[in-house]
Amino acid sequence: MQSSCQRISFGRKGWQEMSSCDWGFTFEAMREDHDKEWGVPLHDDLKQFEFLMMEAMQCGLSWTLMMKKRGIFRSCFDNFDYRKIAEYTEDDIERIINTEGMIRSRKKIEAVISNARCYIAMIEEFGSFSEWLWSFSDGKTILYTGHGEGDIPVSNGLSDKIVKELKKRGFKYLGTVTVYSHLQACGIINDHGKDCPCYKRINDNWPTVRKRRYLERK
Repeated sequence: MQSSCQRISFGRKGWQEMSSCDWGFTFEAMREDHDKEWGVPLHDDLKQFEFLMMEAMQCGLSWTLMMKKRGIFRSCFDNFDYRKIAEYTEDDIERIINTEGMIRSRKKIEAVISNARCYIAMIEEFGSFSEWLWSFSDGKTILYTGHGEGDIPVSNGLSDKIVKELKKRGFKYLGTVTVYSHLQACGIINDHGKDCPCYKRINDNWPTVRKRRYLERK
């Protein structure tokens, strides 16, 4: 499949003008991420946690690096099984830090563990984290005006609202930019370019809703 999307992942609030999608595939894993995962509506708590924690680990780094280290992350964090991660101890933190090729940020590792506990608390409260997250779009993928033509923000009113709820519940390393990127990745927002085959495939197979942009720079 020919791909033409650009993944939005910045370290601060901002605005990017771009012509449809352009990820600049440097290796096959990036193409597979784009063609098979990014933007496909996701309704699974385990995968939601993996996607969300990949975004948290990415903070300040490139997405290309995250994809190169995805296998290492999965090995270190029990395939992102939040139930196992929530039980991690100091020994696990040391094990992860000393794993070859791992990002040696104690704060990020501790954040993943803490977030796993917050994640479980939310599942206990709402029955499913994924269902809670999708409730913000009434279970539909959002098509924002102008995004398909390339006018894509790095955050918006929806990501602001969600991150406020997450922070209230103790989540760390998740800001409005990070959450917006997650909403793109898990399919709540379809930010593929209109000329990308994935844009049409997603819209043809899942319910969508069109909305105007809000709290976004014009």
